[in-house]
Amino acid sequence: MVFSSIIFVFFFLPIVIVGYFAIVAPALLGSRRRFWWRVSNLFLLGSSLVFYFWGERSLTLVIIVSTLVNYVCGLVISGAYRSGDIRQLTPGEPRQWHQKAGLVASIGANLTVLGIFKYFNFGVESFNNLMTALGLSGLVWHDAVRITLPLGISFYTFQSMSYTIDVYRGQVRATRSLIDFACYVTMFPQLVAGPIVRYRDIAGQLRSRTVTWGLFASGVDRFVIGLAKKLLIANTISVAAEEIFALPTSSLSPSVAWFGAVCFAIQIYFDFSGYSDMAIGLGRMLGFSFPENFNYPYISRSMREFWQRWHISLSVWFRDYLYIPLGGNRRSPARTYLNLTIVFTLCGLWHGASWTFVVWGLYHGFFLVLERVWLEGFLARRHPLVRQAYTLLTILCGWVIFASPGLIHAGGFFAAMLGIAADAGAARELEWYLTREVRIALIAGIVFSMPVLPALAEALSETSARLRGAAHSIAGLAMSTCRLLYLCALLVLCAMFLSAGTHNPFIYFRF
Repeated sequence: MVFSSIIFVFFFLPIVIVGYFAIVAPALLGSRRRFWWRVSNLFLLGSSLVFYFWGERSLTLVIIVSTLVNYVCGLVISGAYRSGDIRQLTPGEPRQWHQKAGLVASIGANLTVLGIFKYFNFGVESFNNLMTALGLSGLVWHDAVRITLPLGISFYTFQSMSYTIDVYRGQVRATRSLIDFACYVTMFPQLVAGPIVRYRDIAGQLRSRTVTWGLFASGVDRFVIGLAKKLLIANTISVAAEEIFALPTSSLSPSVAWFGAVCFAIQIYFDFSGYSDMAIGLGRMLGFSFPENFNYPYISRSMREFWQRWHISLSVWFRDYLYIPLGGNRRSPARTYLNLTIVFTLCGLWHGASWTFVVWGLYHGFFLVLERVWLEGFLARRHPLVRQAYTLLTILCGWVIFASPGLIHAGGFFAAMLGIAADAGAARELEWYLTREVRIALIAGIVFSMPVLPALAEALSETSARLRGAAHSIAGLAMSTCRLLYLCALLVLCAMFLSAGTHNPFIYFRF
């Protein structure tokens, strides 16, 4: 089940919302608050498992077993596997052997699950290709099983690892409530594609949270905007992007190749940020506060800034749980560069079991190292437009690697962009892809990839603040009415797109 589907928007979500508020109503009225919040967590847990089971069926057992293992490991690390109060460990205090064993078991179990379900097929394929290239075809593993990748496995394993690591570090107290922990891991708004939420950030919200009509309305607002990003922009542009990247590179003209790269850049941003907006909006509707995951990454003026704005929750996860433990930038420059390379190689591999993703990660790591060595100082003396042009070009070339089905295809695509591809005659001219719908979506994508709406809202608020008396009230009412009409129009358009059956899974569902 995906957010951008009729079954979710018009059936699953309304049923969950009605059921949830029926359960939390006594808590909001002050009656047995702790009990009703716990019941609401159980309801959300059940709803999330139904949501996941809808598409994954038997693979739901993977997330259930993963949750149980990490729950037990958290208790072992905290020393709370026996009865009694659970205390938060003291940071820096020596850990006993069973606490270290609990952490190793948690990390080992999570990495084993990832290794089997996400990288087994990739490993077999790479091994077979290597044996074939070495002329040892007799060693090729022809009868290897094919393992299905469970949706969201990279996200919920990272969340689970962050929990046990934080418990071990003394940054959060372990929970004895299996319901609360399972609700945290499986919560359907951010289960499949993030943002990656740390337990310590919502531990208090699992026990008691703020649920108001104002927060609910802001959640609906955010959800509708995310849905519009996905359906109206990402899906429309994906038609051109997918067709172009599916073409033989020898038949690509430079203009079509560049256009395909731009289309994919717009598609993946609005696809993924749209999902994050919907997840954050759903969280607000239920009283949870999830971290922001995007902050207009295409206005960045360096690759370092890009990774501070793109998939923020993943960047922070790698920083806190890998880059800093490796030594960060506290050691020699050479060690810092090595740490960056390791982090972004693994970041690329996290995105997918393919050599294209490994190279994509190395590509970004290379530019981050290059900026630290020399390029950042050089760019600092240049005009902001030059810095932004460099960043956009670097990002765009990176997306070519990311979107290509293989490294040979990526190389051919770059050759086509440079006009040096082995031209077998362009299959189609650029005008073929520039339909009216694509033109509109492309313009909207370029405009709204910049902070236009926040700037407009701030300008209107400042204008309204300067007014006095009745004029101020009328201006506020007019702004609220326009916002409501705007959201209603977006929702109607999204419903039309859904009824036409134009939705498709989010790109990051593969990861």
